[in-house]
Amino acid sequence: MKFTKMHGAGNDYVYVDCFSQPAPADPAALARAMSDRRFGIGSDGLILICPAEGADAEMRMYNADGSYSEMCGNGIRCVAKFVYDHGIAQRDVLSIASGGARYALEVQTTGGKVERVRVDMGEPILAADRIPTTLLGNPPTNAELTAGDRTFAVTSVSMGNPHCVIFVDEATDELVHRYGPLVETAPEFPNRVNVEWVEVLDRGRARQRTWERGSGETFACGTGACAVCVAGVVTDRTDRRLAVELLGGELELYWDDSNNHVFMTGPAAEVFSGDWPD
Repeated sequence: MKFTKMHGAGNDYVYVDCFSQPAPADPAALARAMSDRRFGIGSDGLILICPAEGADAEMRMYNADGSYSEMCGNGIRCVAKFVYDHGIAQRDVLSIASGGARYALEVQTTGGKVERVRVDMGEPILAADRIPTTLLGNPPTNAELTAGDRTFAVTSVSMGNPHCVIFVDEATDELVHRYGPLVETAPEFPNRVNVEWVEVLDRGRARQRTWERGSGETFACGTGACAVCVAGVVTDRTDRRLAVELLGGELELYWDDSNNHVFMTGPAAEVFSGDWPD
């Protein structure tokens, strides 16, 4: 089976073109095997690029542990790059389906290849029961959450997948690696949750580290950066335009108050292609 390794700001996935070959029979098991950084290709997960009715393609995403995820901001930018660069569909604005929703992606090209993509991520989900979380508030804002021996003030939103944003003075390894897994699996989040540890540098810039549900710490999280932008606004920490620094690069966010949509702009890169043995 042919595959392509791609990343968006260091958030790396293995991509399989299901236009030109059959979809794998067991994508969860394949995701676990391919994602292993010692015995596989090494990635944060597996993304299938599939035909879709009413869209240019569908993204089906599986985390490194094989669990399914509804949406990935960095992943969907790479899907747009693959669809454009490999001639599946070549237009300035592509339509990509994921998790039952459709997203409009504006590609920015250099020399006929996509380098950056602006994604209309749609409206953030602020109702607690739809995030989902049992924390109080729509959205839960500065809510108390106990993880292990610590209690954190958290703000939770969904960008098609659930996020728990925690503003801190310094996003330390201890917070990310010790408390990230505890927050991810906290009973207040019945579907588990992605955890963002965020340092606000000023009203227009923040620094983010993410403990991603099913994958551990990743170099970037696009939906997480969108969630940080929304959480920053609802807690009055940041403006609606926000540059977010991640371990793998920078993303530009804008929560448009005219239509309530969040827009994310960032890079997409193809690394290499190969053949995975059956």
